[in-house]
Amino acid sequence: MPINITMPALSPTMEEGNLSKWLVKEGDKVSPGDVIAEIETDKATMEVEAVDEGTVAKLVVPAGTEGVKVNALIAILAAEGEDASAAAKGGGDPAPAKAEGPKADTVKAEAPKAEAPKAEPAVAAAPRVEAAPAANGHAGGERSFASPLARRIAKDAGVDVSSVTGTGPHGRVVKADVEAAISGGSAKSPPAGKATPAAAPATPSAAPAPKAMSDDQVLKLFEQGSYDLVPHDNMRKTIARRLVEAKSTIPHFYLTLDCELDALLSLRTQLNAAAPVKKTDKGEAPAYKLSVNDMVIKAMAMALKAVPDANASWTESAMVKHKHADVGVAVSIPGGLITPIIRKADEKTLSVISNEMKDLASRARSRKLKPEEYQGGTTAVSNLGMFGIKDFAAVINPPHATILAVGAGEQRAVVKNGEIKVATVMSVTLSTDHRAVDGALGAELLVAFKRLIENPMGMLV
Repeated sequence: MPINITMPALSPTMEEGNLSKWLVKEGDKVSPGDVIAEIETDKATMEVEAVDEGTVAKLVVPAGTEGVKVNALIAILAAEGEDASAAAKGGGDPAPAKAEGPKADTVKAEAPKAEAPKAEPAVAAAPRVEAAPAANGHAGGERSFASPLARRIAKDAGVDVSSVTGTGPHGRVVKADVEAAISGGSAKSPPAGKATPAAAPATPSAAPAPKAMSDDQVLKLFEQGSYDLVPHDNMRKTIARRLVEAKSTIPHFYLTLDCELDALLSLRTQLNAAAPVKKTDKGEAPAYKLSVNDMVIKAMAMALKAVPDANASWTESAMVKHKHADVGVAVSIPGGLITPIIRKADEKTLSVISNEMKDLASRARSRKLKPEEYQGGTTAVSNLGMFGIKDFAAVINPPHATILAVGAGEQRAVVKNGEIKVATVMSVTLSTDHRAVDGALGAELLVAFKRLIENPMGMLV
Protein backbone atom coordinates (compact mmCIF):
# COMPACT_ATOMS: atom_id res chain seq x y z
CA MET A 1 0.00 0.00 0.00
CA PRO A 2 1.45 3.43 -0.91
CA ILE A 3 2.79 5.52 1.97
CA ASN A 4 1.96 9.22 1.88
CA ILE A 5 4.65 11.66 3.04
CA THR A 6 3.15 14.97 4.18
CA MET A 7 4.55 18.37 5.07
CA PRO A 8 5.58 18.07 8.74
CA ALA A 9 4.86 20.65 11.44
CA LEU A 10 8.37 21.59 12.54
CA SER A 11 7.16 23.90 15.32
CA PRO A 12 3.95 24.34 17.32
CA THR A 13 2.98 27.48 15.38
CA MET A 14 3.99 26.36 11.89
CA GLU A 15 1.15 26.48 9.34
CA GLU A 16 3.18 26.29 6.12
CA GLY A 17 6.75 26.11 4.91
CA ASN A 18 8.91 26.23 1.80
CA LEU A 19 10.13 22.94 0.36
CA SER A 20 13.67 24.16 -0.31
CA LYS A 21 15.34 21.01 -1.59
CA TRP A 22 14.75 17.31 -2.20
CA LEU A 23 17.72 15.15 -1.16
CA VAL A 24 16.24 12.07 -2.87
CA LYS A 25 14.85 11.44 -6.34
CA GLU A 26 12.14 9.15 -7.68
CA GLY A 27 13.31 5.55 -7.60
CA ASP A 28 15.62 6.00 -4.60
CA LYS A 29 15.26 3.61 -1.69
CA VAL A 30 15.02 5.18 1.77
CA SER A 31 15.12 3.85 5.31
CA PRO A 32 13.86 5.35 8.57
CA GLY A 33 16.19 8.16 9.64
CA ASP A 34 17.38 9.01 6.12
CA VAL A 35 17.30 12.75 5.40
CA ILE A 36 15.02 13.23 2.41
CA ALA A 37 14.33 16.98 2.20
CA GLU A 38 15.10 20.44 3.54
CA ILE A 39 12.17 22.55 4.73
CA GLU A 40 12.47 26.30 5.26
CA THR A 41 10.28 27.82 7.98
CA ASP A 42 10.08 31.51 8.81
CA LYS A 43 13.17 31.28 11.03
CA ALA A 44 15.27 28.26 10.05
CA THR A 45 16.03 25.61 7.45
CA MET A 46 15.51 22.13 8.86
CA GLU A 47 16.10 18.60 7.61
CA VAL A 48 13.24 16.12 7.29
CA GLU A 49 13.87 12.43 7.92
CA ALA A 50 11.99 9.44 6.52
CA VAL A 51 9.97 7.48 9.07
CA ASP A 52 9.17 4.52 6.81
CA GLU A 53 11.14 2.21 4.55
CA GLY A 54 10.42 2.02 0.84
CA THR A 55 11.07 3.43 -2.62
CA VAL A 56 10.33 7.02 -3.61
CA ALA A 57 7.49 6.56 -6.09
CA LYS A 58 6.58 10.19 -6.73
CA LEU A 59 7.71 13.64 -5.61
CA VAL A 60 4.37 15.45 -5.56
CA VAL A 61 5.66 18.90 -4.59
CA PRO A 62 8.70 20.11 -6.56
CA ALA A 63 11.75 21.58 -4.87
CA GLY A 64 11.57 25.34 -4.42
CA THR A 65 7.80 25.41 -3.82
CA GLU A 66 6.77 28.07 -1.30
CA GLY A 67 3.87 28.13 1.13
CA VAL A 68 3.22 24.36 1.34
CA LYS A 69 0.58 23.80 4.02
CA VAL A 70 1.28 21.54 6.99
CA ASN A 71 -0.09 18.00 6.35
CA ALA A 72 -0.23 18.60 2.58
CA LEU A 73 0.95 15.61 0.52
CA ILE A 74 4.51 16.16 -0.72
CA ALA A 75 5.67 12.69 -1.79
CA ILE A 76 4.56 9.06 -2.16
CA LEU A 77 6.58 6.09 -1.00
CA ALA A 78 6.16 2.56 -2.35
CA ALA A 79 6.32 -0.08 0.37
CA GLU A 80 8.72 -3.02 0.18
CA GLY A 81 7.86 -5.27 -2.78
CA GLU A 82 5.34 -2.79 -4.21
CA ASP A 83 5.57 -1.49 -7.76
CA ALA A 84 6.64 2.15 -7.64
CA SER A 85 4.61 3.24 -10.69
CA ALA A 86 1.46 1.66 -9.26
CA ALA A 87 2.11 3.29 -5.91
CA ALA A 88 2.48 6.68 -7.57
CA LYS A 89 -0.93 6.28 -9.17
CA GLY A 90 -2.53 4.92 -6.01
CA GLY A 91 -1.22 7.55 -3.60
CA GLY A 92 -3.36 10.13 -1.90
CA ASP A 93 -4.66 13.22 -3.64
CA PRO A 94 -2.04 15.96 -3.87
CA ALA A 95 -2.53 19.20 -2.00
CA PRO A 96 -4.06 22.11 -3.92
CA ALA A 97 -1.43 23.68 -6.18
CA LYS A 98 0.34 26.70 -4.83
CA ALA A 99 -0.27 29.79 -6.93
CA GLU A 100 2.76 31.57 -8.32
CA GLY A 101 3.64 35.26 -8.09
CA PRO A 102 1.35 37.67 -6.25
CA LYS A 103 -1.30 34.99 -5.64
CA ALA A 104 1.19 33.07 -3.51
CA ASP A 105 1.30 36.03 -1.14
CA THR A 106 -2.47 35.88 -0.84
CA VAL A 107 -2.43 32.22 0.12
CA LYS A 108 0.37 32.69 2.61
CA ALA A 109 -1.52 35.55 4.23
CA GLU A 110 -3.95 32.93 5.56
CA ALA A 111 -1.38 31.74 8.10
CA PRO A 112 -2.50 32.55 11.64
CA LYS A 113 -0.79 35.14 13.75
CA ALA A 114 2.27 33.93 15.60
CA GLU A 115 1.28 32.09 18.72
CA ALA A 116 0.87 34.18 21.84
CA PRO A 117 -0.80 33.15 25.09
CA LYS A 118 -3.87 35.31 24.71
CA ALA A 119 -7.48 34.30 24.87
CA GLU A 120 -9.89 34.31 21.98
CA PRO A 121 -12.37 37.21 21.82
CA ALA A 122 -15.16 37.25 24.36
CA VAL A 123 -17.53 35.63 21.88
CA ALA A 124 -15.42 32.49 21.84
CA ALA A 125 -15.34 32.38 25.63
CA ALA A 126 -19.12 32.28 25.93
CA PRO A 127 -20.96 28.92 26.22
CA ARG A 128 -21.03 27.49 22.71
CA VAL A 129 -24.19 26.29 21.04
CA GLU A 130 -23.39 22.93 19.42
CA ALA A 131 -24.01 23.04 15.70
CA ALA A 132 -25.12 20.20 13.50
CA PRO A 133 -22.59 18.77 11.03
CA ALA A 134 -22.17 21.13 8.13
CA ALA A 135 -21.97 20.50 4.42
CA ASN A 136 -18.22 19.90 4.61
CA GLY A 137 -18.71 17.18 7.21
CA HIS A 138 -17.53 19.11 10.27
CA ALA A 139 -19.35 20.85 13.05
CA GLY A 140 -19.57 24.61 12.69
CA GLY A 141 -16.99 26.59 14.58
CA GLU A 142 -14.40 23.79 14.84
CA ARG A 143 -11.04 25.57 14.83
CA SER A 144 -9.17 22.73 13.13
CA PHE A 145 -11.29 22.88 9.96
CA ALA A 146 -11.19 26.59 9.13
CA SER A 147 -8.20 28.91 8.99
CA PRO A 148 -8.22 31.85 11.42
CA LEU A 149 -8.42 34.31 8.51
CA ALA A 150 -11.39 32.44 7.01
CA ARG A 151 -13.20 32.43 10.36
CA ARG A 152 -12.60 36.16 10.84
CA ILE A 153 -13.89 37.01 7.35
CA ALA A 154 -16.94 34.81 7.93
CA LYS A 155 -17.70 36.48 11.26
CA ASP A 156 -17.31 39.97 9.83
CA ALA A 157 -19.72 39.09 7.00
CA GLY A 158 -22.21 37.36 9.31
CA VAL A 159 -21.61 34.02 7.58
CA ASP A 160 -21.87 30.60 9.23
CA VAL A 161 -18.46 29.11 8.43
CA SER A 162 -19.83 25.58 8.97
CA SER A 163 -22.01 26.04 5.88
CA VAL A 164 -19.01 26.68 3.65
CA THR A 165 -17.44 23.79 1.77
CA GLY A 166 -13.68 23.73 2.30
CA THR A 167 -11.16 23.13 -0.47
CA GLY A 168 -8.04 23.23 1.72
CA PRO A 169 -6.15 20.21 3.05
CA HIS A 170 -8.51 17.67 4.63
CA GLY A 171 -11.50 19.83 3.75
CA ARG A 172 -10.28 22.87 5.64
CA VAL A 173 -12.16 26.10 4.93
CA VAL A 174 -9.77 28.80 3.71
CA LYS A 175 -10.15 32.47 2.79
CA ALA A 176 -11.00 31.78 -0.86
CA ASP A 177 -13.85 29.44 0.15
CA VAL A 178 -15.52 32.07 2.34
CA GLU A 179 -15.12 34.82 -0.26
CA ALA A 180 -16.56 32.54 -2.95
CA ALA A 181 -19.54 31.70 -0.73
CA ILE A 182 -20.19 35.37 -0.02
CA SER A 183 -19.92 36.49 -3.65
CA GLY A 184 -21.98 33.54 -4.90
CA GLY A 185 -24.77 34.12 -2.42
CA SER A 186 -24.54 30.56 -1.08
CA ALA A 187 -23.38 31.53 2.39
CA LYS A 188 -25.74 30.99 5.30
CA SER A 189 -26.18 33.17 8.36
CA PRO A 190 -25.11 31.72 11.72
CA PRO A 191 -27.79 29.70 13.54
CA ALA A 192 -29.87 31.43 16.18
CA GLY A 193 -28.06 31.85 19.45
CA LYS A 194 -24.61 31.95 17.89
CA ALA A 195 -23.10 35.40 18.33
CA THR A 196 -20.98 37.05 15.68
CA PRO A 197 -19.46 40.51 15.46
CA ALA A 198 -21.96 41.30 12.68
CA ALA A 199 -24.85 40.64 15.06
CA ALA A 200 -23.57 43.08 17.68
CA PRO A 201 -25.36 46.44 17.93
CA ALA A 202 -23.75 49.04 15.75
CA THR A 203 -22.21 52.11 17.33
CA PRO A 204 -23.19 55.06 15.12
CA SER A 205 -20.51 57.32 16.58
CA ALA A 206 -17.66 54.83 16.07
CA ALA A 207 -15.24 55.83 13.33
CA PRO A 208 -14.31 53.17 10.77
CA ALA A 209 -11.02 51.40 11.49
CA PRO A 210 -8.15 52.78 9.43
CA LYS A 211 -6.96 50.55 6.63
CA ALA A 212 -3.44 50.18 5.32
CA MET A 213 -2.77 51.34 1.78
CA SER A 214 -2.99 48.62 -0.84
CA ASP A 215 0.03 47.65 -2.94
CA ASP A 216 -1.44 49.46 -5.94
CA GLN A 217 -2.04 52.63 -3.93
CA VAL A 218 1.56 52.63 -2.71
CA LEU A 219 3.09 51.98 -6.13
CA LYS A 220 1.03 54.77 -7.73
CA LEU A 221 2.94 57.24 -5.54
CA PHE A 222 6.21 56.42 -7.32
CA GLU A 223 7.27 56.89 -10.91
CA GLN A 224 7.24 53.69 -12.94
CA GLY A 225 10.73 52.33 -13.48
CA SER A 226 12.12 54.14 -10.43
CA TYR A 227 12.03 51.07 -8.18
CA ASP A 228 12.49 47.30 -8.04
CA LEU A 229 10.04 44.93 -6.34
CA VAL A 230 11.62 42.41 -3.97
CA PRO A 231 9.00 39.84 -2.82
CA HIS A 232 8.79 39.24 0.93
CA ASP A 233 10.15 35.94 2.18
CA ASN A 234 8.53 33.98 5.02
CA MET A 235 10.78 35.56 7.66
CA ARG A 236 9.94 39.13 6.64
CA LYS A 237 6.22 38.34 6.60
CA THR A 238 6.38 36.74 10.04
CA ILE A 239 8.33 39.66 11.50
CA ALA A 240 5.80 42.12 10.05
CA ARG A 241 2.85 40.11 11.33
CA ARG A 242 4.25 39.79 14.85
CA LEU A 243 5.22 43.46 15.09
CA VAL A 244 1.72 44.53 14.05
CA GLU A 245 0.26 42.10 16.57
CA ALA A 246 2.55 43.36 19.35
CA LYS A 247 1.87 47.07 18.78
CA SER A 248 -1.88 46.61 18.29
CA THR A 249 -2.53 44.27 21.23
CA ILE A 250 0.09 45.16 23.86
CA PRO A 251 -0.24 48.47 25.76
CA HIS A 252 3.44 49.48 25.79
CA PHE A 253 4.97 51.94 28.20
CA TYR A 254 8.63 52.85 28.49
CA LEU A 255 11.12 53.50 31.29
CA THR A 256 14.64 54.85 30.67
CA LEU A 257 17.56 54.82 33.06
CA ASP A 258 21.29 55.61 32.83
CA CYS A 259 23.80 53.08 34.14
CA GLU A 260 27.49 53.77 34.84
CA LEU A 261 29.71 51.10 33.28
CA ASP A 262 33.20 51.82 34.63
CA ALA A 263 33.10 49.13 37.33
CA LEU A 264 31.63 46.59 34.90
CA LEU A 265 34.25 47.34 32.22
CA SER A 266 37.02 46.96 34.78
CA LEU A 267 35.67 43.62 36.03
CA ARG A 268 35.20 42.39 32.45
CA THR A 269 38.85 43.15 31.68
CA GLN A 270 40.00 41.25 34.79
CA LEU A 271 37.80 38.22 34.05
CA ASN A 272 38.93 38.00 30.42
CA ALA A 273 42.57 38.28 31.48
CA ALA A 274 42.05 35.41 33.94
CA ALA A 275 40.39 33.11 31.37
CA PRO A 276 42.15 29.72 31.17
CA VAL A 277 43.65 28.70 27.84
CA LYS A 278 42.29 25.70 25.96
CA LYS A 279 43.49 23.91 22.85
CA THR A 280 41.39 24.12 19.69
CA ASP A 281 41.75 23.11 16.04
CA LYS A 282 43.19 26.57 15.38
CA GLY A 283 45.62 26.45 18.28
CA GLU A 284 45.33 27.78 21.81
CA ALA A 285 42.52 30.18 22.69
CA PRO A 286 40.89 31.59 25.85
CA ALA A 287 38.12 29.40 27.28
CA TYR A 288 35.81 32.43 27.13
CA LYS A 289 35.78 36.10 26.15
CA LEU A 290 33.09 38.09 27.89
CA SER A 291 31.27 40.94 26.18
CA VAL A 292 29.28 43.73 27.78
CA ASN A 293 26.16 42.13 26.29
CA ASP A 294 26.89 38.85 28.13
CA MET A 295 26.91 40.77 31.40
CA VAL A 296 23.73 42.63 30.44
CA ILE A 297 21.99 39.26 29.86
CA LYS A 298 23.10 38.01 33.27
CA ALA A 299 22.07 41.25 35.00
CA MET A 300 18.62 41.18 33.38
CA ALA A 301 18.08 37.57 34.44
CA MET A 302 19.14 38.24 38.02
CA ALA A 303 16.98 41.39 38.15
CA LEU A 304 13.93 39.33 37.16
CA LYS A 305 14.71 36.85 39.94
CA ALA A 306 15.05 39.75 42.39
CA VAL A 307 11.70 41.19 41.21
CA PRO A 308 9.73 37.98 40.48
CA ASP A 309 6.40 39.72 39.89
CA ALA A 310 7.91 41.26 36.75
CA ASN A 311 8.96 37.84 35.44
CA ALA A 312 5.52 37.22 34.00
CA SER A 313 3.42 36.84 30.86
CA TRP A 314 -0.13 38.05 30.34
CA THR A 315 -3.06 35.85 29.33
CA GLU A 316 -6.73 36.79 29.48
CA SER A 317 -7.47 34.19 32.16
CA ALA A 318 -4.36 34.30 34.34
CA MET A 319 -0.93 35.79 34.93
CA VAL A 320 1.84 33.40 33.99
CA LYS A 321 4.52 33.66 36.71
CA HIS A 322 7.79 32.15 35.47
CA LYS A 323 10.09 30.20 37.77
CA HIS A 324 13.22 30.88 35.71
CA ALA A 325 14.56 33.83 33.74
CA ASP A 326 14.88 32.73 30.10
CA VAL A 327 16.40 35.70 28.27
CA GLY A 328 15.97 36.09 24.52
CA VAL A 329 18.67 38.05 22.72
CA ALA A 330 17.90 39.84 19.44
CA VAL A 331 20.33 38.73 16.70
CA SER A 332 20.40 40.41 13.30
CA ILE A 333 20.57 37.93 10.44
CA PRO A 334 20.38 38.42 6.65
CA GLY A 335 16.85 39.52 5.81
CA GLY A 336 15.53 39.84 9.34
CA LEU A 337 15.86 39.23 13.04
CA ILE A 338 15.72 36.23 15.36
CA THR A 339 15.78 35.94 19.14
CA PRO A 340 17.59 32.86 20.43
CA ILE A 341 17.07 32.20 24.12
CA ILE A 342 19.50 31.67 26.99
CA ARG A 343 17.50 29.30 29.20
CA LYS A 344 17.79 29.72 32.98
CA ALA A 345 20.23 32.58 32.51
CA ASP A 346 19.83 33.44 36.20
CA GLU A 347 21.55 30.16 37.13
CA LYS A 348 24.40 30.23 34.58
CA THR A 349 27.84 31.73 34.96
CA LEU A 350 29.00 34.56 32.74
CA SER A 351 31.40 32.27 30.87
CA VAL A 352 28.63 29.77 30.10
CA ILE A 353 26.30 32.54 28.93
CA SER A 354 29.05 33.99 26.73
CA ASN A 355 29.93 30.71 24.99
CA GLU A 356 26.28 29.68 24.63
CA MET A 357 25.41 33.06 23.11
CA LYS A 358 28.24 32.83 20.56
CA ASP A 359 27.04 29.38 19.48
CA LEU A 360 23.38 30.45 19.21
CA ALA A 361 24.26 33.60 17.25
CA SER A 362 26.44 31.65 14.83
CA ARG A 363 23.75 29.05 14.14
CA ALA A 364 21.08 31.76 13.95
CA ARG A 365 22.94 33.48 11.10
CA SER A 366 23.12 30.19 9.19
CA ARG A 367 19.44 29.49 10.00
CA LYS A 368 20.25 26.28 11.83
CA LEU A 369 18.43 26.97 15.10
CA LYS A 370 15.82 24.52 16.34
CA PRO A 371 12.36 25.99 17.13
CA GLU A 372 12.79 25.34 20.85
CA GLU A 373 15.93 27.49 20.78
CA TYR A 374 14.09 30.67 19.77
CA GLN A 375 10.47 30.16 20.91
CA GLY A 376 9.22 31.09 24.36
CA GLY A 377 11.40 32.91 26.87
CA THR A 378 10.35 35.30 29.62
CA THR A 379 12.04 38.53 28.48
CA ALA A 380 14.42 39.80 25.80
CA VAL A 381 17.42 42.08 25.31
CA SER A 382 18.04 44.17 22.18
CA ASN A 383 21.45 45.83 22.02
CA LEU A 384 22.29 48.46 19.38
CA GLY A 385 25.17 49.96 21.33
CA MET A 386 27.73 48.56 18.88
CA PHE A 387 26.25 50.89 16.25
CA GLY A 388 26.64 53.94 18.48
CA ILE A 389 22.89 54.24 19.15
CA LYS A 390 22.44 56.20 22.36
CA ASP A 391 18.93 55.06 23.25
CA PHE A 392 15.83 53.56 21.62
CA ALA A 393 12.61 51.75 22.51
CA ALA A 394 12.18 48.12 21.43
CA VAL A 395 8.90 46.39 20.58
CA ILE A 396 7.84 43.64 23.01
CA ASN A 397 8.01 40.12 21.59
CA PRO A 398 4.89 38.17 22.72
CA PRO A 399 4.50 36.31 25.03
CA HIS A 400 7.11 38.39 26.86
CA ALA A 401 5.97 41.25 29.10
CA THR A 402 9.26 43.16 28.89
CA ILE A 403 12.17 43.87 26.56
CA LEU A 404 15.31 45.84 27.39
CA ALA A 405 16.77 48.17 24.75
CA VAL A 406 20.48 48.78 25.36
CA GLY A 407 22.32 51.81 24.01
CA ALA A 408 26.00 52.56 23.60
CA GLY A 409 28.35 53.12 26.52
CA GLU A 410 29.86 56.59 26.14
CA GLN A 411 31.81 58.99 28.26
CA ARG A 412 29.60 61.69 29.75
CA ALA A 413 29.92 64.40 32.32
CA VAL A 414 28.18 63.41 35.56
CA VAL A 415 27.80 65.26 38.85
CA LYS A 416 29.09 63.45 41.96
CA ASN A 417 29.11 65.10 45.36
CA GLY A 418 28.71 68.49 43.73
CA GLU A 419 31.64 67.95 41.35
CA ILE A 420 31.64 67.23 37.63
CA LYS A 421 33.25 63.90 36.80
CA VAL A 422 33.64 61.86 33.62
CA ALA A 423 32.00 58.42 33.60
CA THR A 424 31.16 55.79 31.00
CA VAL A 425 27.35 55.79 30.87
CA MET A 426 24.91 53.48 29.10
CA SER A 427 21.23 54.36 28.60
CA VAL A 428 18.73 51.49 28.76
CA THR A 429 15.00 51.59 28.03
CA LEU A 430 12.59 48.99 29.36
CA SER A 431 9.49 48.44 27.19
CA THR A 432 6.75 46.94 29.35
CA ASP A 433 3.35 45.33 28.84
CA HIS A 434 1.20 47.45 31.15
CA ARG A 435 -1.29 44.60 31.56
CA ALA A 436 1.33 42.48 33.34
CA VAL A 437 3.79 45.01 34.77
CA ASP A 438 2.68 48.33 36.25
CA GLY A 439 4.82 51.45 36.33
CA ALA A 440 6.19 51.03 39.86
CA LEU A 441 6.97 47.34 39.25
CA GLY A 442 8.75 48.14 35.99
CA ALA A 443 10.77 50.84 37.77
CA GLU A 444 11.71 48.37 40.51
CA LEU A 445 12.94 45.91 37.87
CA LEU A 446 15.02 48.55 36.09
CA VAL A 447 16.55 49.76 39.37
CA ALA A 448 17.51 46.16 40.22
CA PHE A 449 19.17 45.87 36.80
CA LYS A 450 21.06 49.15 37.30
CA ARG A 451 22.28 48.00 40.73
CA LEU A 452 23.81 44.86 39.21
CA ILE A 453 25.41 46.73 36.29
CA GLU A 454 27.00 49.30 38.58
CA ASN A 455 28.00 46.68 41.18
CA PRO A 456 28.90 43.78 38.87
CA MET A 457 30.61 41.67 41.55
CA GLY A 458 27.05 40.77 42.57
CA MET A 459 26.76 38.72 39.36
CA LEU A 460 29.62 36.46 40.48
CA VAL A 461 28.15 35.29 43.78
